[in-house]
Amino acid sequence: MSSIRFVKEEQEVVAANGANLRLKAMQNNVDVYKTWGKMTNCGGYGQCGKCIMEIVEGMENLSPRTDAENKILKKKPNNYRLACQTLVNGPVSVKTKP
Repeated sequence: MSSIRFVKEEQEVVAANGANLRLKAMQNNVDVYKTWGKMTNCGGYGQCGKCIMEIVEGMENLSPRTDAENKILKKKPNNYRLACQTLVNGPVSVKTKP
């Protein structure tokens, strides 16, 4: 089992290893998207870049960046991830909507 701590929301959730970060956030009522992102997101297919999260701790417990992430996040810091493309395999702390 893994734990995901959402820093801004002061909320911690438990997830099975291999859980999708975006889905776990949404299942636990954590707001993933900024205002326009709520209407224009791609639904979790790694195409829009609207579900960016900043990884505060536990980067080593996440799946490697996908090709879609490398393309969309090429000008962002290495600790930024697309939640829809990120699988959690251990404890992690994230900031939503950096």
